[in-house]
Amino acid sequence: MLTTYRDVLSRPGAALFSFTGVWSRLPLSMTGLGIVLLVSERTDSYGRAGVMAAAYVLAAAAFGPFQGRFADRIGQAKVLVVVGTVYALGIAMTLVAIESDWRAPLPHLCAVLAGLATPQTGSMVRARWTHAVSERSQLNTAFSIEAVLDEVVFVVGPVLVTFLTLEVAEVSGLVFAGAAATLGSWALALQRHTAPPLIRQDGQPREAIGWGLLGPLVAVSVGLGTLFGSTEVIVVAFTEDDGRPGAAGAVLAVWAAGSLVAGIAVGALPQTLHPLRQFRSAMLALALLFAPLGLLPSSVWLAVGMFLAGVMISPTLIAMVNITELGVPASRLTEALTWTGTGMAVGVAPGAAVAGWVIDHEGASAGFLVPLIAGLAAAAVAWSIRTPSRGAAG
Repeated sequence: MLTTYRDVLSRPGAALFSFTGVWSRLPLSMTGLGIVLLVSERTDSYGRAGVMAAAYVLAAAAFGPFQGRFADRIGQAKVLVVVGTVYALGIAMTLVAIESDWRAPLPHLCAVLAGLATPQTGSMVRARWTHAVSERSQLNTAFSIEAVLDEVVFVVGPVLVTFLTLEVAEVSGLVFAGAAATLGSWALALQRHTAPPLIRQDGQPREAIGWGLLGPLVAVSVGLGTLFGSTEVIVVAFTEDDGRPGAAGAVLAVWAAGSLVAGIAVGALPQTLHPLRQFRSAMLALALLFAPLGLLPSSVWLAVGMFLAGVMISPTLIAMVNITELGVPASRLTEALTWTGTGMAVGVAPGAAVAGWVIDHEGASAGFLVPLIAGLAAAAVAWSIRTPSRGAAG
């Protein structure tokens, strides 16, 4: 296992750009929560905090694909320098707006500015891997590394921003997130030798991105986002009903741990299935593993069930990245990868809202029907996808 990862990470510059990408991805799991924590502390209003955080998240989701497109067209370095700078400005203005109690919608517009410039370095780092690694088995390992690091970001980020905001200084969580994203983006921009080369098409129309493949993948991503967003709300409600409200964080951490363990295993083992077959099977298994969760009697058993469900997350996401890389023109890969990330971001809020409505009317256990149905719908779309061929029109 260690040999497999050592061979991939020993590629020139690979370990450095992968590590740098972790720092610049931290705002994905820190900034939205940091806004909620800071605004609620200042105003005692979770409603105002939630609206402002939503403005940030929706702006990041809306502009993400365009940022990926610019990276493909003019190069990652130029884009990273600009978004790193604008993100720092957006976070600074957001902090000033909150601290000065500016009237709406000025604080929301500041959050939107930060959201528009949220660095899409996860997609950019994956695009770098396709340039650094040529063998399919090693590329699968590389994508597994990034899936594991994503889990680390989403486990560590919320804990870190909560600790900094509530225990150190109320503004320190957002300050840290902004600094990590900005400095990480600039550091990645300096690593020009590992950036994928621009594919010039002088006098030629741009290659079609292939919406015949990418469209269904984005639809699956929305389903996954719905599954993720609803599950977080359900776990909180379930543990409260069980008399263990403090167990919610531990259960969600166990869920992430299952995905992390699976991601490490997928990257180390030989790839025996075509990515599309792995994608279909893993997506279906992920959905079905939610079926028994509403029948479980306690938070302890829920943690066991969540770990098993988590095991199928990384294989699903790794396969989706592999399929995208196989079927999308290399000249538009970063943009395509960003679209799938946007799909997941779009699904989170509706998933949380629908789950909340079901919980209010039918109870926490019934809430697990929401991720089950979302997962099955996503699996149905996944099974409709045909074997990708690079550069397919669409």
